[in-house]
Amino acid sequence: MSQTRPGATDPVALTAALIRCPSVTPDEAGALALLADLLAGAGFACHRVDRAGTPNLFARWGARGHPRTFGFNGHTDVVPPGDPAAWSTDPFGAEVRGGRMLGRGAVDMKSGVAAFVAAAVDFVRETPPDGALILAITGDEEGGALHGTTAILDWMAAEGEAMSVCLVGEPTCPETFGEMMKIGRRGSMSAFFTATGVQGHTAYPHRAQNPVPVLARLIDRLDAAVLDRGTAHFDPSTLAVTTFDTG
Repeated sequence: MSQTRPGATDPVALTAALIRCPSVTPDEAGALALLADLLAGAGFACHRVDRAGTPNLFARWGARGHPRTFGFNGHTDVVPPGDPAAWSTDPFGAEVRGGRMLGRGAVDMKSGVAAFVAAAVDFVRETPPDGALILAITGDEEGGALHGTTAILDWMAAEGEAMSVCLVGEPTCPETFGEMMKIGRRGSMSAFFTATGVQGHTAYPHRAQNPVPVLARLIDRLDAAVLDRGTAHFDPSTLAVTTFDTG
C-alpha cells in the first residue's frame, strides 16, 4: 500500500498512527503530540496553542515573518464513532482491507494531515527552501469550531506570524475522493437565537407568551431567505437550523 522512497516519511504509516489516536473533539488523544515530535525532529519550532480546553498545534520551519511563507491547515479531531457494533472493524484500528485504510478520520482528515506533514518534513530535510513553512493543526473542527483555527490565527497575529498562502487539506470530492482542488475556502457563521416567554396556563392564554411559535416563524423565514446567488467559484450560501431546544 505504501510506496515511499527509502528514508522518506511514510504518510500511510503516519495516517495509521493518527487514526489509532481516538481524538474525538476536543480530546487530542496523543495525535497532536505525535505530530509535534515528528515536526520538532525535522527542525520545526512547535507551539501548543490551546484555548478553552481545545488543543491546537502551530509549527514553523524557517524565519518568522518571511515574505515567502507557505502554510498548511488541517485538523486531527474526529466525530464520535457511534455504536462500535455498527462498524465492520475497530473505528480506531486503522485496518487495511482491499487496499483501503478503514477508521474514523481516515478521510476527514487524518490522511490529509499525514500527507502534508510527511511532505513538509521530507521537503525541509532534502531541499531546504528559501522561505518558511507553517503548519496550523487544530483540534476543534468537528465541534463548535470556536477555539481551533481562530485561536491559532489570534495567536499568530499576536506573535507576528503570517502565511503568504495556505493549503487546506480537507478532502474535495463531489464524486471521487480527492478528485479536484479548490482555489478558495467557504467561510461559515454559527448563531444562537433565544426567545424568552412568559409561563402560564392554557386556561388563561392572554397571561402567557409561548416562544415556540415565535421561533417557528423565525425558522420559516430563515429557511426561505436567499443569502446570495453564489459566485464563479462558489455555489450559493446555505443555511441550516440544526437544533431547537425548549424548556
